[in-house]
Amino acid sequence: MSKALVIFSGGQDSTTCLGWAKNRYDSVQAITFAYGQTHTVEVEQAKKIAAMMDVPLQVVHLDFFGDLVNSALISGGDVNAPHVDNEALPASYVPNRNALFILVAHAFSQKIKADTLIGGMCQTDYSGYPDCREDFINTLKQALNMGSEQNIKVETPLMFLNKAETFELARKEGVLDLVLQHSHTCYNGDPNMNEWGRGCGDCPACGLREKGYYEFKEQFGV
Repeated sequence: MSKALVIFSGGQDSTTCLGWAKNRYDSVQAITFAYGQTHTVEVEQAKKIAAMMDVPLQVVHLDFFGDLVNSALISGGDVNAPHVDNEALPASYVPNRNALFILVAHAFSQKIKADTLIGGMCQTDYSGYPDCREDFINTLKQALNMGSEQNIKVETPLMFLNKAETFELARKEGVLDLVLQHSHTCYNGDPNMNEWGRGCGDCPACGLREKGYYEFKEQFGV
């Protein structure tokens, strides 16, 4: 019996991954992290979506993390500016966030006997976050499996998809309506409803999502 654990933020990408996992694994659970992000609405949406999809959800509180790193997603500020600690990265970058999420999820996978860990990391439309790249994910997987004598797989079904293709995958997996109506990716936590989903329409995450949606409609004739 195959079992997967999905790292689930309640956003477009992870909701698509949750649908993808439900269509491929005998058993699916999800894990969500509250790490001091200002857009806490994503945690609430994660709870709602997981309940609607009948997926058990573990919410992990990592509030301490916000005291250790600088990010506009935690302390507020201009998400379009360069990061205060590395001008080559955007202010919205949260240092080592994916490493921490995968570390904790990998440990939880061992407890619930999940053989696969699934995340929505993507190096095509990745907002300049270096911890979303395939090489990083694979390297971390190898280290964690080595350090725990496990062989847990890490699947990243969106790794080489752009946002238009991610919308198309959501449609194929039967979760497009959930993505549009309930997922929340906006950095400002704005619940405003748009044709392309919820969000302010001004932050980089909304810009990427809006652009991807209209490219999806044009490319796939939806």
